[in-house]
Amino acid sequence: MSRRVLGFCVPLALLLGATLTQPATATSQYTVTALKFTVRTGGRTCTVDADLYRPSGVDHAPAVLATNGFGGSKNDGSTDAIGKAFAQRGYVSLVYSGLGFGRSGCLISLDDPAIDGTAAAQLIDFLGGKRSADDGTTADLVTLDAPGDPRVGMIGGSYGGAIQLATAAVDHRVDAIVPMITWNDLAYSLDPNNAVGAASVPGAFKWQWTNGFYLIGEGQPLLEASLDPSRINSLSCLHFVTRACDTIRTLNSGSYPADRTAELLAYARSVSPVSYLGRVKAPTLLIQGQADSLFNLNEATATYKALKARGTTAKMIWQSWGHSGGISDPASGELNLVQGNLETSYVGRRVLAWFDRYLGGKHVDTGPAFAYYRDWITDPDGTYATADRLPSLSRKLYLSGDGKLVDNRAKVARGSRTYTNWLIPTSHSESSLAGAIGLPDPAPYDTKGTHLAWTSEPLARTTDVVGAPRATLKVVSPKAERTQGSGNAADKLVLFAKLYDVAPDGTKTLVHRLVAPVRVPDVARPFTVTLPGIVHRYEQGHRLRFVVAASDDAYFGNRGIKPVTVVSAPGDTGVLELPVVGG
Repeated sequence: MSRRVLGFCVPLALLLGATLTQPATATSQYTVTALKFTVRTGGRTCTVDADLYRPSGVDHAPAVLATNGFGGSKNDGSTDAIGKAFAQRGYVSLVYSGLGFGRSGCLISLDDPAIDGTAAAQLIDFLGGKRSADDGTTADLVTLDAPGDPRVGMIGGSYGGAIQLATAAVDHRVDAIVPMITWNDLAYSLDPNNAVGAASVPGAFKWQWTNGFYLIGEGQPLLEASLDPSRINSLSCLHFVTRACDTIRTLNSGSYPADRTAELLAYARSVSPVSYLGRVKAPTLLIQGQADSLFNLNEATATYKALKARGTTAKMIWQSWGHSGGISDPASGELNLVQGNLETSYVGRRVLAWFDRYLGGKHVDTGPAFAYYRDWITDPDGTYATADRLPSLSRKLYLSGDGKLVDNRAKVARGSRTYTNWLIPTSHSESSLAGAIGLPDPAPYDTKGTHLAWTSEPLARTTDVVGAPRATLKVVSPKAERTQGSGNAADKLVLFAKLYDVAPDGTKTLVHRLVAPVRVPDVARPFTVTLPGIVHRYEQGHRLRFVVAASDDAYFGNRGIKPVTVVSAPGDTGVLELPVVGG
């Protein structure tokens, strides 16, 4: 049993200590040649393991370059499927195992443009005829824009998505990219702080996701037997670059000393698109998953806005599936490259049009600026809505002192309510890797006395929320106010904001189990929280419930007991803003 998606793979057998491989085979539509490339990058020389797919009956064709998600290789079902899918459609495909994975050497360096991007650029040299594979094979079939400059695009997901941005930043020969379900800023991905304007303040460590991937990475030499010394760092940091191990250890310590924290955040951002998007010129089609607590919709939105601001051609799609539950079985009509449904899925057709336009030189419509999947539509041909821009925050609700969520300040009742945290987590949103490896996960819950909730009246009409809600809050916590100046950010107040859908029968739904961790920059001042982006229909008669919780068991939380009080008055209360579309 395995959970596989495009460019991302966490097979159950891999977690248990075995490797899944599916060797490529030739068909009448294409031939496959296994190749090795010796590359020099990151101060090391190592071998990259690759497969070249040559379409049959084609004199020259553009190329598609792709690599695996974290824990996978060129032979896993999703990565191998990319080579097959595009070779069947007339593209030359070069699919390779990323550095440190499969039978490729070098250390895992988190898609660092200076290391992973530089290695990928040497494979583009091969596609452009500037070098051969180690056995002398040349790529004489690839369309060239100039000597040494192949017509080449990239596609892949998660770890295989960020590498595209990293490569495009260091090699402007890349003509088009399609990053899927990937990150903008690893500092936010692994240690998120959703407080607006608090980039210098660490967040709440996403310990389950992070340590799961860390263990997968450190186990690579054991899972894929290799004596290649380029794959080994040291006994204390077996398979990653040293700074990656140092970052994980600091996060696991639960402590954020000022000097170490600044270094940690700087490293995580230095290997993230947020630090180099200004160098990305390739037309970019971003595809992000709504069901994704690892890399949420806010990450793709940040990348999209940054590219657009710099004049880079960019469009964005919010598909249904991401890293969270159900990733091995996309909804009916959704892109599933393992099944080869490019022409029959909305996202697949958008990908083909993107490559037709920017690799094939065809004057085709690449679709709207923004599109999003709607799970309340039953007709597979109508599940996507489109727009020429992202929805804006258009509706305000106010936090009343009696626990109600009201639509007018005049309806706010004066009052105050208090919660306190325990020394152990008392709220549950998800078991992060459960969906990835097919394990059951208890329903979300919040323990009485350790959270506050504000609930609206039953909705008079259906309400579609598309985007990232925002909440402006002010809390009172004398204990947190006394400790926040200790010099260690771990002593600042941590809380978790989230939005439920409450049905008439009382059933609660935490949309895609998403929460917004916050380490409050200054508890004495109001602060604004950006919640994870969602696409969700609140049906008529349902209620919205906004919750602030003291903890979440998928994250590290408060150090010490810090009671929190929220005070409300008509002229001074918290505000929840929603991006509502269609009325």
